[in-house]
Amino acid sequence: QAQLVESGGGLVQPGGSLRLSCAGSGNIFSKYTGGWFREAPGNQRQLVASIRTGGTTDYSESVKGRFTISRDNAKNTMYLQMNDLKTEDTAVYSCNVGFGVKVTPVVYPWGQGTQVTVSS
Repeated sequence: QAQLVESGGGLVQPGGSLRLSCAGSGNIFSKYTGGWFREAPGNQRQLVASIRTGGTTDYSESVKGRFTISRDNAKNTMYLQMNDLKTEDTAVYSCNVGFGVKVTPVVYPWGQGTQVTVSS
């Protein structure tokens, strides 16, 4: 079954940067809206950034100005560049594709995600 694979997480100090990647197949990012989600302990999974097929991007208020979502359709890969990371950005980050700016409903089963830990 087709799936998305996240990578690029890790441990970083506050103020640092990470770049997450989401590898897919079948030109999915030109067919659906792509989204990056995160789930912190004790919280529900929430959408932090989305990119529509036309290229329009949207961000949650908590990451606006610090995170940048992008994609490379030729590589079937979506990215999340995260700058000026804060301790509250600590979470498991997952990607998916879906419909509309809210990326819902999602198309694929959720993968394992990639852990991002921001700590000094």
